Order: sequence, then C-alpha cells, then structure tokens
Amino acid sequence: MLEKLSKKLGVKFNNLDLLKTAVTHRSYLNEHRSYKLEHNERLEFLGDAVLELVVTEYLYKNYKNPEGELTNWRAALVNGEMLAKISKKLGVEEFLMMSRGEAKDTGRARQYLLANAFEAIVGAIYLDQGKDGYKESEKFITKNVIVELPEILENKSYQDPKSRFQEEAQDKSGVTPSYRVLSESGPDHDKKFVVGVYLNDELVAKGEGQSKQEAQRKAAEEGLKIKGW
Repeated sequence: MLEKLSKKLGVKFNNLDLLKTAVTHRSYLNEHRSYKLEHNERLEFLGDAVLELVVTEYLYKNYKNPEGELTNWRAALVNGEMLAKISKKLGVEEFLMMSRGEAKDTGRARQYLLANAFEAIVGAIYLDQGKDGYKESEKFITKNVIVELPEILENKSYQDPKSRFQEEAQDKSGVTPSYRVLSESGPDHDKKFVVGVYLNDELVAKGEGQSKQEAQRKAAEEGLKIKGW
C-alpha cells in the first residue's frame, strides 16, 4: 500500500516505516494500542524546518526583492492551505491513518491533517535518504511546492486579500471598502459569521468563517473574483 504512495510522491524510500509514520495522525494510536510506530508530529517538526530552508534558499538565490516581499512569498508557499492543496493533489489523503472520528471530519480539520502530513513527508524524505537527504528533499519541494510560485506572483495571492481588495477598490473606483456582519449563528465554541464587503452601499460579495476576521478575508477573496481584480 505504501509503495503506491511512494510511487505517487516520486521518491523511492529505503525505509517505508518512515513514510508510514509520516501519514500517521496521533488519533490513530488511541484506537490502535499495539501500533509499533509513533505518530507524525516529530517528523512534521523536522519537515517544517527543511521546507522553510529550501524555499528560503530558493527565493534568496533567485530574486533580488526586499526581505519583506520574500517573506510574504514564502508564507504564501508554505502556509497550511497551500500545503493541504499540494498534499491532496499528491493523493496523500487516501493513505492518512487516523481515528474513525477524525476520518468523519472532512472540513477544516482534514486540511490541517493534510498540511501536517506533507511536512512530515518532507521530514521522512530528509531522514530516509541519508547523506542525500537535503538534496532529495530539495528536489521534492522544488517539484511540488516551488512550482506554485509563478501563479502566486501572477495572482498576487501572497498579499492579504483585504489589502488587495482595498488597493484595487481605491484604484478602480475611489472607494474604501467596508465590512458588515450579515449574520451570526452557532454556539460560542462553534460560531459561524457571514460578512459582506461593500463599496458604498453596493454589496459586492459575502464570506463565511468561524471568526469575523476569517469571514472578512473570505468576502474580500470573493470580491476580487467577482470584480475580476
């Protein structure tokens, strides 16, 4: 089974137990007490550092932009949303080992698991490939993560959506956008907010989130799409 994942990743593992550990969520161990391997959090810790170094080195060597811009680009490449998307594209979700409860949650929690598993896989590659660990990790990250950079730069998705929407709105219509909470529902521990972004009295788009800030960001993202900015 893990040979199939190894093939999808394009990496020949010497020790498939490292790859198995990389896709093992801590909840799986609670239901399988006799499981011989650990969960993936230590590998994730290692992979996170390798990922950040590879991306940082690539940006430093290939772009002369100021530190602030490079930091934003790096954040857009290694944030949880991006890593979850890449992880899903590689087919990692099919191989995640988790509890039955975790398996039922396919929303935000699943995205978090996928992003963490991706970092753990980077850590597994780094350890598994011995003296070539960094070089092989770099090849894997370049092929799957850094390849996303041109689209990020073209769409300016490294910018905060609210800042982008405000910049475009002021430039195109001379209006500063405003945000209004349209609805609020759910208990305190699981709130849901719907927020609208307005240009004067025109409702441009709505966004939904578990905080007002998240809902505003989603509304701004939707507004950029609707306006074609």
